[in-house]
Amino acid sequence: MTTLNHIPAVSILMPVRNEERFLPAALRSLAAQTFPDCELVAVDDGSTDDTPGVLAEAAASDPRIRVLHCGEGLVPALNQGLKACRAPLIARMDGDDIAHPQRLAAQVAFLAAHPGTGLVACSFKHFPRQQVGTGMNGYEQWQNRLISHDEITADLFVESPFVHPSVMYRRSDVEQLGGYRDQGWPEDYDLWLRLAAAQVKFARLPETLFFWRERPERTTRTNPAYAPDAFRRCKLHHLMNGFLKGESEVILAGAGLEGRAWYRLLREKGIRVSAWLDVDPRKIGRELHGAPVLATGQVRPSGVKLLMTVGARGARALVRASSAQAGFVEGIDAVCVA
Repeated sequence: MTTLNHIPAVSILMPVRNEERFLPAALRSLAAQTFPDCELVAVDDGSTDDTPGVLAEAAASDPRIRVLHCGEGLVPALNQGLKACRAPLIARMDGDDIAHPQRLAAQVAFLAAHPGTGLVACSFKHFPRQQVGTGMNGYEQWQNRLISHDEITADLFVESPFVHPSVMYRRSDVEQLGGYRDQGWPEDYDLWLRLAAAQVKFARLPETLFFWRERPERTTRTNPAYAPDAFRRCKLHHLMNGFLKGESEVILAGAGLEGRAWYRLLREKGIRVSAWLDVDPRKIGRELHGAPVLATGQVRPSGVKLLMTVGARGARALVRASSAQAGFVEGIDAVCVA
């Protein structure tokens, strides 16, 4: 890291609340970075444990660490910290995770070599491994496969393609969008979708340079803004500003629980489901909410856009393949949203 008299190359933005147990390890991983030209902007978001003491001790021993105080919630803490960051590059970090010593160096080098890229993540691993369930293990594998901009944007509406504290982005891109927003859904996913709409290029380093702590009290598990319905509402909001703008009806591929959840949200917005597509022979030929259930691949493009709402990862590839075979082109008249 650097002194306050020098503008660093990277600002590490870390909002933190009640992390006295794990914060020392996170700080040690930042102190061990091989890229020294950085500062840490830590924002204590109203901690009631000894987090302020841990931060104060760290700041007293390292002039590159600045500690701010917020107490108004995660999004205000992020924006307060972002405003205080001085570097052109922002690396996110949380107080309970671990960064590989080469993380910052690798991300800085990539952005320097690719000036057209605005955000670069890195591959990650959950830890401790014995606490990682099947769902999160699948999410880890899915996300780490998305390396190039095209791969990332093709799955942009499936799930959030980045672990927030694993990314490094250009501060100017995020500031031009007004920073983080509190809309009742994930603030990081909302930012990725806004960056994508602004034509910002994404990338991921294939090396595992970030370690995401798995624990029951993690924000993604306890905050209602990260619930499945909040993710769907975030996706639909952005789809209606882009892919679905001006549309009054859609076709849904997937007549299961996920598809029905999407049906309810679309109905709230006045968008009609004109047909359902499914692979289950027990559903095909029936009607659901007044629309026919047809075989996946049976419907050809006719001007009505297709949302693929199959939640099971194994079935997703089948639905995508059959939709493509029928003539739908993802990003043009079809989008996978689950």
